[in-house]
Amino acid sequence: MHDEAVPQPAGLSVFFPAYNDGGTIASLVIMAVHAARALTPDFEVIVVNDGSRDRTAEVADELARLYPQVRVVHHPGNRGYGGALQTGFATASKDYIFYTDGDAQYDPGEMAILWQRLTPEVDLVNGYKISRSDPLHRVVIGRLYHYIVKVLFGLRVRDVDCDFRLMRRAIFDRVKLEKRSGVICLEMMKKIQDAGFRIAEAPVHHYHRAYGKSQFFNVRRIVRTGVDVLNLWFHLVVLRDHRKCPAVDAPQTPAPAAGHRGEPEP
Repeated sequence: MHDEAVPQPAGLSVFFPAYNDGGTIASLVIMAVHAARALTPDFEVIVVNDGSRDRTAEVADELARLYPQVRVVHHPGNRGYGGALQTGFATASKDYIFYTDGDAQYDPGEMAILWQRLTPEVDLVNGYKISRSDPLHRVVIGRLYHYIVKVLFGLRVRDVDCDFRLMRRAIFDRVKLEKRSGVICLEMMKKIQDAGFRIAEAPVHHYHRAYGKSQFFNVRRIVRTGVDVLNLWFHLVVLRDHRKCPAVDAPQTPAPAAGHRGEPEP
């Protein structure tokens, strides 16, 4: 008589892209360790220090000494938000990946909300802000940006700019990210949607920035982002470069490992 195989718990990689987030990264990592431990015993927390010029590197290294599940990747120089995300996705070693920013505008504890929605019928859970806690001009610009890119790229998600996501690592066997700027989120969601992966959404809270300042909201960066968006639109919508790869089968989603809960996405 053969013993039945014991289901292995789901593995979870959590990572934070961090740039000059020395005032917030410690509390975020500690919260992430506790939140991830409540979901699965098989987890890791990664800090991608993107060439920070404050105490981010020092704080992150100390966290790695204190917590065996924490590790740090240092960029010698700033590679941009897209570069930090690419490093995070490439470094993650578990079957599921969660990421959010290192500026503490989202609560890592709410990754449990996304975890519950990641059923066998879902490949990615995209958070959307219940209410944006930013100055009025940022709220207006953000809404305008989201409306424009949603129309331009035919996106079906409510909030493409919400950097609070949980996904299967296998997605990146098919989806290759190239952008080094903040438009990588737009690139990622467009390519994932076009590849046929199934997306669920969940509401999450958004908080005021308590430390540091946004790297995006100045005229030069807004203009650069506009150019990046148009260039991305030309390649993904007009030329459809990402669809010219050899045909592959539709994504097959395995049954979730032990520890997942929630109802299938309608």
